Amino acid sequence: GATPIAYLWARTVRCEAPRCGAEIPLLRSFWLCKKAKRRRALRLRVVRPRNEPPRVDFEIFEPGADRDVGAGTVARAKAACPCCQVVLPPERVREQLARQRGGADAVFDDAGRRVGGARLTAVVTLRPGETGRHYRLPTDADYAVVRAAQVRLARMLDEWERGGKQGLCPVPDEPLPPIGTLGFRVQRYGMLQWGDLFTARQKMALVRFGGLVASGHQDDELKSATDPLLGIAVNKTADLGNALAPWKPDAECPVHLFARQAIGMAWDYCESVPPCDSSGSFLSSYQRSADALESVGDIGRRPSQVQSADSTAHPLPDQAAGVWFTDPPYYDAIPYSDLSDFFLVWLKRALPGHPLLRDPFDPANPLSPKTREAVQDETKTCGGRVKDRAFFEETMGRAFAEGRRVLHEDGIGSVVFAHKTTEGWEALLAGLIRGGWTITGSWPIATEMGTRLRARDSAALATSVHLICRPRSADAPVGDWADVLRELPPRVGEWMERLQGEGVRGADLVFACIGPALEIFSRHPSVETPDGREVGLAEYLERVWEVVGRTALENVLGAAEAQARNGLAGALEEDARLTALFLWTLQATDPDAGAEDGGAGDDADADGDADDAPGGKAAGFALVFDVVRRFAQPLGIDLPKWEGRTVETARGVVRLLPAGARETQLFGKDGVGAAAASIERDPSGDVQLLLFPAAGSAGRPKPPLPAAGRRGTLAADDDAADAAVIRTRDPTTLDRVHAAILLQASGQSQALRKLLQAEHDRGPDFLRLANALSALYPSGSAEKRLLDAMLLAAPR
Repeated sequence: GATPIAYLWARTVRCEAPRCGAEIPLLRSFWLCKKAKRRRALRLRVVRPRNEPPRVDFEIFEPGADRDVGAGTVARAKAACPCCQVVLPPERVREQLARQRGGADAVFDDAGRRVGGARLTAVVTLRPGETGRHYRLPTDADYAVVRAAQVRLARMLDEWERGGKQGLCPVPDEPLPPIGTLGFRVQRYGMLQWGDLFTARQKMALVRFGGLVASGHQDDELKSATDPLLGIAVNKTADLGNALAPWKPDAECPVHLFARQAIGMAWDYCESVPPCDSSGSFLSSYQRSADALESVGDIGRRPSQVQSADSTAHPLPDQAAGVWFTDPPYYDAIPYSDLSDFFLVWLKRALPGHPLLRDPFDPANPLSPKTREAVQDETKTCGGRVKDRAFFEETMGRAFAEGRRVLHEDGIGSVVFAHKTTEGWEALLAGLIRGGWTITGSWPIATEMGTRLRARDSAALATSVHLICRPRSADAPVGDWADVLRELPPRVGEWMERLQGEGVRGADLVFACIGPALEIFSRHPSVETPDGREVGLAEYLERVWEVVGRTALENVLGAAEAQARNGLAGALEEDARLTALFLWTLQATDPDAGAEDGGAGDDADADGDADDAPGGKAAGFALVFDVVRRFAQPLGIDLPKWEGRTVETARGVVRLLPAGARETQLFGKDGVGAAAASIERDPSGDVQLLLFPAAGSAGRPKPPLPAAGRRGTLAADDDAADAAVIRTRDPTTLDRVHAAILLQASGQSQALRKLLQAEHDRGPDFLRLANALSALYPSGSAEKRLLDAMLLAAPR
């Protein structure tokens, strides 16, 4: 009596080890459900029949702990055979799947028995009167209806071919972009047409829904109004109903294809059931589309016009618009036009002949316009020119200037920005200023779901920052550099106080402050020094970052940072300032955004073929290198000096080393236990010398520091050398705070009390930094928990 709402599949390859030949189900994770009161997972059982290759059977069980669930069989395109443990390299995995056109469909023999291809791992069901999902193993009947869909699809395509291929092929046969196109990885697995991204059953469902839209009611006026909306519902069904949509165990639903704004390989995927009313169904997609339409219903009742045009050659005359609004592309972040073809190919079949589904620049192009697109993609050209970084920046500059042309003199412009990297953004801001705009403000607006995959471990901001712009007067005067610098600190301080009061934090606050800061600079066509040198935007933004960073540190560290700014003795060392600023920048406007455990970000990999992706997540907090550099450099913090000691840099990301990763650095190879034991043996001795015996050794030569970016991690054979670097200098305040955290974590209460008393006698810096870091570490983090416990024991 249960109703299936989703079928969970795994692509398969054959083990190529001698005397094995087992079928390997490609699974990133064995989890089915990770909800607290309903944990379900798959377990593999190897069966070894006589005179046949071994095989893998599945069992569904309820794990008592995470460790009860085994690791997946595939990672970074390498497949591990559960029967013989031989690992199939990526090139062999790709070659086998390419022969299967991606391997999304099961393969049957003439008798209807499955003999290869994709394999069902579980069926998700709902039982009458119950809300929770249930899981069962697949049956022959499940495969029988899959086979029936394949037969029906083959018959439909055969009829289309025998009919002279009139009109569009029922299933999208348009080619995917070539191998190497930005954001696409699936072509190497044999998926060469858009239709290859779907199973036979999914194709039949989408063909059916699209056909119903195309051949619906005969009232032309009603049809023209409703068909595009029904077409959107078909597209939303396709977004969840494809062979690259993973299953999300912590939410028990499929993850839509464009969670990562790219089309990468998914080894295991969810085939949702379109006729039901659960996630991935047509009814769900239709209802979401209807809700969105209802939310903007008033707009639809007003006279309006929509037109596709080139943003660098706008159809509007001069000063025709009151508002100019754009959420622009950002370099090579997203291949918009190529990705949009996923939807276009199905819309063309649901809405045949619709005028908005034709390329307005090239009628012969069957897909979306690409030649003039403002994007950085070196695989494409425009007018014989490669679409490189310079092409993108020049095109955006022309678009900004064109927006200024069509806007009223008293009009308003808005440019949306949602990325943390700064170098490219500076070029776009320069284009705005050159285009005749004055940037008057920047407002962070929560426009994205915090749980979206793009928000996790990426450079995306928690909010979208809306830059507010006004047309600059043609007779605006040249600015004076000294006047601009004089006005900058109070403007930034005022906005930081205002935004913090409204709950804006970290990187969101930084970028929200840039707009008001830029008003001072962009109200002039140029800014010059007394000797006539024109000041570039990059130089001004360096000053903006310095002011923002210094103001943030003064808020966090108080008097210690004020001393550093004034060059006075007693300021906290660079590593403490770097750590405080790092954690301050890391804060999110929404502290709960993306905080879920597990989910598609861990259990299903939409970029499963990312050979260059990092392996497992390292401990510690991470920020984009560009952001860290922008703060550290103007504040005189020498990042290379602290590489391998306070931070580690790899793949353009800076990781803040947690206290636990610094035990050997701080205490030597014998660790915290040996250091604490030395205090117990000599309770009246000098705590600093006992904990850090090499500290303060006058005149002792120091070994060279680790080179910046030498390696992403500290190798085991480097531990002693890197520990010596720390232990031949006096420990910094941060070193001593981290030492206290390690003593707290290891339960060395006597040594901790001695250290805390010594720091109390030394002065206020230790407690000042410890309290600041406690306020900055994310709630629930191990560092905050240990710091708070340590502070309770500190003398007052």
